[in-house]
Amino acid sequence: MKLSKQFPLNALRVFEAAARHMSFTRAGEELGMTQTAVSYQIKLLEENIGEPLFLRSPRQIALTQTGERLLPKVSEGFGLLAEAVANARQSGNEVLEIHSAPTFASQWLARHLGSFQLQHPQIAVRLVRGGKMTDFARDGADISIRWGSGPWPGVTCVPLLPVDFSPMLSPQLAESIGGIRHPADLLRLPIIGSSDPWWKIWFAEAGIDDPDLETHRVNDFGEQDLDASAALSGQGVAILTPLLYRDELASGRLIQPFTLRARDGKGQWLIYPENRRNVPKIRAFRQWILKELESEGARIEDGG
Repeated sequence: MKLSKQFPLNALRVFEAAARHMSFTRAGEELGMTQTAVSYQIKLLEENIGEPLFLRSPRQIALTQTGERLLPKVSEGFGLLAEAVANARQSGNEVLEIHSAPTFASQWLARHLGSFQLQHPQIAVRLVRGGKMTDFARDGADISIRWGSGPWPGVTCVPLLPVDFSPMLSPQLAESIGGIRHPADLLRLPIIGSSDPWWKIWFAEAGIDDPDLETHRVNDFGEQDLDASAALSGQGVAILTPLLYRDELASGRLIQPFTLRARDGKGQWLIYPENRRNVPKIRAFRQWILKELESEGARIEDGG
């Protein structure tokens, strides 16, 4: 049997309004119905239940014992329905604003967000790239993904993955000098972003303490994704995070001539205000990104 046959919802709505106002007239005014229509709906409900719900007199009405037993549950039920609809409307229009360091945004996050939205279709995502630390009180962000030496005070900081780096270049550029066999071979080519501290760290771990990078200076873009674009076009060698360039490495558009990866102790962090840690959309994103990175084999440290 259909629910509408078992439970005359419209008549119950009229009953709740009439019992709350103790007036068929005022119930009709609230619901946009005539007094006759209200009386008709109450009569239908009484026939459905098999008991009178109101004691009627010329100037007032009063609930019967059956009506008094029915009213609390009907009121509770409509309250729950109103809450459910409000929650559905809110979640249906929910927007998660993410502020992210530029390279992570373009090289990893934008490529994976489709998975998050398939799992949470009620949440729309707005992704904003930027290099500065997010001010949650001013910038409108729900969460931020930042590279650095956290944790930072005043916010919840969840470590996502440590950042490592290694030189990468186009295969054509490598072939232009007969291939790359030793770390010192890289110094025969233009070095993109030669002032980046990562270069000295990597060369030191490769056994070259004084690579004299200034003599190999080429463009310095200040963002890893821009350095990578220059390397892809054959302008020089860039020092990049291999995790963020898996597609380019797999396709052969970039090569990583040495397995050596260096670190400077910094990493990618998920950040959000401490008082918003239980907001459903933030909690959903945190669970998703940790699982997504773990499934790729990225090392994730336990975080708060």
